[in-house]
Amino acid sequence: MSTYPSIFNDVIGPVMRGPSSSHCAASLRIARLCRNLMDENIKDILIEFDPNGSLATTHKSQGSDMGLFGGFLGWEAYDERLPESDKYMVTAGININIHIVDIGNSHPNLYKITLNNNKETRKLTAISTGGGMIEVIAIDEVKVSMAGDYFETLIYCDKPENIITFLTSSTPFDYLEFHKGELSFIEIKSQTFLDEGIYKELLVMEGVSFIKQLEPVLPVMARKNLQVPFITCNQMMEYNIDKNKSLWQLAVDYEMARGDISASEVFEKMRGIIHIMGQAIKLGLQGTHYKDRILGSQSLQFKEKLDANKLVGGETNNRIIMYVSAMMEVKSSMGVIVAAPTAGSCGALPGALFGTAHSMQLHEDELVKAMLSAGLIGVFIAAHATFAAEVGGCMAETGSGGGMAAAAITEMKGGSLQQSISAASLALQNSLGIICDPIGNRVEAPCLGRNVMAATNAVSCTNMALSNYEQLIPLDEVIETMKVVGDQIHHTLRCTNLGGLSITNAAKKIEAMLEEAPVKIFKNC
Repeated sequence: MSTYPSIFNDVIGPVMRGPSSSHCAASLRIARLCRNLMDENIKDILIEFDPNGSLATTHKSQGSDMGLFGGFLGWEAYDERLPESDKYMVTAGININIHIVDIGNSHPNLYKITLNNNKETRKLTAISTGGGMIEVIAIDEVKVSMAGDYFETLIYCDKPENIITFLTSSTPFDYLEFHKGELSFIEIKSQTFLDEGIYKELLVMEGVSFIKQLEPVLPVMARKNLQVPFITCNQMMEYNIDKNKSLWQLAVDYEMARGDISASEVFEKMRGIIHIMGQAIKLGLQGTHYKDRILGSQSLQFKEKLDANKLVGGETNNRIIMYVSAMMEVKSSMGVIVAAPTAGSCGALPGALFGTAHSMQLHEDELVKAMLSAGLIGVFIAAHATFAAEVGGCMAETGSGGGMAAAAITEMKGGSLQQSISAASLALQNSLGIICDPIGNRVEAPCLGRNVMAATNAVSCTNMALSNYEQLIPLDEVIETMKVVGDQIHHTLRCTNLGGLSITNAAKKIEAMLEEAPVKIFKNC
C-alpha cells in the first residue's frame, strides 16, 4: 500500500470546524468508520485514552469529544452543529463513557473504542497522525492498517480459502488480506464497494458470519500500484532537470500522479480551498464571538492601528499579521477553516500568502499557484517528518506552515526554484525545537503568536533567499532533522498541557476559570 501523501489529504485540508485538526477532524473521521462498522446502529460507546498520551488531558478542551460525537452521528467535519454535538448524542440515545486507563499506549493520539448495540459488540483502535490524518490499527483486536482512503469490505469468516478464490475470480480489488484472530476476517481494499450481487452471494457462502463495509473518509483515494514522480526535494530537482518547471507546476505534476486527476482538476480543487480561506479571513476581520475562548477579536484592534498608520513595519508584513490573527480567531469561534497544514497552524500559511498577494494586488490564480507550491513542500514534510504537535511539538505545525509559506512567497516574488527551496530550508531551520504548550488547554495562545511568528519568519526567509543567503543545510536534511528533534522533545512539551506555559500559575488560573464558566477572559491583550 502507498504511503505517498496527497496535497489535499495530508497537507491542505480538511475543511473543518474546531481548534485542532489532530483532535477534531481526526476523531470525527475515526468515529465515522466506527459508525460504518456498526451499520449506523450504535447504542453504547466506551472510549479509552491512555494517561501517558496527549488525549487524556486534552480530549475535551481541544475538541476530540466534539469530533467523535459528530462522527458517530455521521456528520462532516464542517457541520455547524458540531459545537453542540453532545446534546445531539443524547437526543440520538447514544450513551458515552470515557475512561482514562493504561492501555499500553504506543502513540500519543491513540483511541481505543468499544461499540455496542442490542445485537453486537465491535472494537476499533486508531491513532491521529497529524493534520486530520488517521490510521486504524486494529479492528476487533486484530491488527490492520487503514488510512480511510479506500472502500473497505470486511468479510468475517472462519474458512477463507474458498471465499478468497471466489473473490479473486469474480471482483476487482486493490488489496486482499486475511486477518486471523479471535474474530477473523478478509479485508478488501477497493475503489468501490462490492457489486450487490457479489455481496449477496458472499452472505450465503459457508463460513461467512457477516460483512462490514467502511466508506473512505479522505477526499483523495489511494490505489494499487500508485506511483509519484518524486517524494523528496532532491528527487524533485532531478526530475526537473530537463523540464525547467516552477514549484507550483511541479506540485501539479505530483498531485496529478497521486490523485489520478487532471492538471485543471488539481488547480480548480485548490481554487475551492482558496475561496474558503479567503472567506474565513473576511469573517475574522468583521469580528468573531464564541463563549468558550480566551482571546477576543484582536485583529479588529490591529486593523484600526494599521489603518491609522500607527504600527511599526511594512504594509505587507502588518497585513499578514492581521490576516493570520483573523484566521485564528475564526478557528477559535468554531467557524469554518482549512487545516493548512493543521487547524492549530491554520493562520500562518494562508495569512502569509493572502497578505502578500493582496499587497502585491495579484490575481487569484497567483494565490492558487502559491498554495500549490506550499502544498508540495508540505508533502515532503508529511512524508518524512510530521505535522502533529503531539509528536513533534509546535515545530511540526507552525514551523511547517512557515517553511511552506516561505517557499510560496519566494515564488510569488519571482524567485527561482532554488531560491524557493532555500527559503523553505531557512524557515524550517529557524523553527526547530519549538514546543507545544497551549495556555488554558485551548489552542489559542501562544498558538496565535506562533502563527504570526511563522508567517513573519516566512517573509524574512523569503527576503534572505531572494538575496541569495546560503541555506547551508539542504531542505531534505532539515526535514529529517525535524523528525529527530521532535522525537527528542519531552512528552510534557508536546501538546499534553503538562509543561511549558501550560503549567504556569496564570495558565492554570485561566484553565480553572474556563472550566467553571466558559467566557471570554480577556478583551484586550
